[in-house]
Amino acid sequence: MKTKTKAEAWVAPIRNERDYDRALKAIAPYFERQPRRGTPDADRFDVLAALIESYEAKRWPIDPPDAVSAIRFRMEQPGFGQADLARLLGSRSRASEILRGKRPLTLEQAWKLHREWHIPAEALLRPPRAPS
Repeated sequence: MKTKTKAEAWVAPIRNERDYDRALKAIAPYFERQPRRGTPDADRFDVLAALIESYEAKRWPIDPPDAVSAIRFRMEQPGFGQADLARLLGSRSRASEILRGKRPLTLEQAWKLHREWHIPAEALLRPPRAPS
């Protein structure tokens, strides 16, 4: 009787936590020793990673940030401050109102932030979250 290699082992859909744990256990050895590209082990790794990623996205979805959070995050990175935002948007008061959530972004402002600061358009165009 022939024993199966890692690459020949069965890969199954992830439908619940038990399946998820089994997939994590199956993929773990590949992080310690990456398979060579083009091998059956590399193909198995890719399939397991896709299954795990899909299950995690469905089970624990992560919403993109709202516009203000995305702008603030970008401003925390070196080289960007509120004065830069004011220059980009046309005035200090407008920048302040947007950061405080008192004024929504216009499409033109969202486009400028996307183009100049590389903030994802999805975050800039997302409707504001309702207060909790």
